[in-house]
Amino acid sequence: MPQSYKGWTATKLIAFEKEIADIYLMGKIHAPIHLSGGNEEQLLRIFKEIKTDDWCFATYRSHYHALLKGCPKAWIKEEIIKGNSIHLMNKKHKFFTSAIVGGICPIAVGVAMGIKMRGDKNHVWCFVGEMAAHMGIFDECLRYALWHELPINFVIEDNGFSTNTPTEEVWGGQIYFDSAKTYKYERTWPHIGCGQWVEFR
Repeated sequence: MPQSYKGWTATKLIAFEKEIADIYLMGKIHAPIHLSGGNEEQLLRIFKEIKTDDWCFATYRSHYHALLKGCPKAWIKEEIIKGNSIHLMNKKHKFFTSAIVGGICPIAVGVAMGIKMRGDKNHVWCFVGEMAAHMGIFDECLRYALWHELPINFVIEDNGFSTNTPTEEVWGGQIYFDSAKTYKYERTWPHIGCGQWVEFR
């Protein structure tokens, strides 16, 4: 039986991105888009652990994450069409992203520190690509969070590419952390766009 979460299945997630791709190819989105694909089942499993009151921080490739966190489908679609695909933000659903590689990490750690200081029971989830996981900002945030026992989980999403260059060629090999969740997947869309030239209207 296919995984599902809050009514979402891999088939429904794929269909949403296909709809966004079609709108983009019609020239109706005058901004970059980074489509998700190939990691549906992995995210469905992870989001079963994420509670409604938890905070979720993601990257510029975050359409699936926003849907699974509970952001309304119509709102996400509207934001993407308005040009906000790479920086979806929804305070009500505690969902935030950053188009800066690794840039979301210190913000997520700050929120986790605030939760601990207030004595709250909710949690922070911070998603990064494996390119960001090789950077100093990720290492520092992870170490700080571990040392201070902050309520945060880091998730490394490994599609094998640092933008369009194989990560092994850029960084000389993979790096993983026992204290961070990691999953591998093969992307089904290009790094950016849909792989076709678009005439904007």
